[in-house]
Amino acid sequence: MSHAIRSEWIKLRSLRSTWYTLGCLFFVGLGITALSSNRSSDAYAQAGADWDPTRHSLTAYIVAQLILGVLGILIVTSEFATGLMRTTLTATPRRHRVLAAKVLVAAAVAVVAGQVLMFAAFLIGQPLLGRQGVPNAALGDPGVLRAVCAGGLYLALIALLAVGLGVLVRATAGALATLVGIVFLMPALAGLFPSWMRGLFDFWPTLGGSAALATVPDPDFPHPWWNLAGLCAGVLGVLAAAFAVLRQRDV
Repeated sequence: MSHAIRSEWIKLRSLRSTWYTLGCLFFVGLGITALSSNRSSDAYAQAGADWDPTRHSLTAYIVAQLILGVLGILIVTSEFATGLMRTTLTATPRRHRVLAAKVLVAAAVAVVAGQVLMFAAFLIGQPLLGRQGVPNAALGDPGVLRAVCAGGLYLALIALLAVGLGVLVRATAGALATLVGIVFLMPALAGLFPSWMRGLFDFWPTLGGSAALATVPDPDFPHPWWNLAGLCAGVLGVLAAAFAVLRQRDV
């Protein structure tokens, strides 16, 4: 297993696209943080007593999840597209070991990159909020550190979801379209679903799954860590399906 992990890490770090994607993650993520923080007075006026400076400075997660999702997809689909997956499986015939190594490498990269981004966004965003005359927060305030750490965990889960989708779809465009539908389209259409399906959205990405990034209680999601745990269970289900499909399907 250690050899498989080392092989996947070498493949990942030797690609220029990996570093371009991570560079884009921080450039876009921190740029969104700066822009949203410099326009925070209007948001504060609208929120009133529900103002949450921590979540406001972490809004970069909305775009960051898509960028890390692209990275997670490419870890898998780039090998299917070039035919390298056949070579990989020839060198490591145990298919579950290959996918497990990809999942572990993707999780490690995503959780480090996501956590660094969330801390950087918070530390950059809060002083900018203060300059606007808007109440801000510190890491030592109740619930703030928890919310920032939850942001990195959430981004890592999205990256793992993307890995699973990459295996199931085996095409970059198809997997990315599916991820966009899950992350952005379905939450936008949540109000159209019947009431008996509303429980599904308690752990849906950008809805219940991201509720742990807030420090102000949300009556719709009173137990945000349970919502995040539900998202984790959903991602594990997708990965389990990916393992089953990779073992049975021809490459």
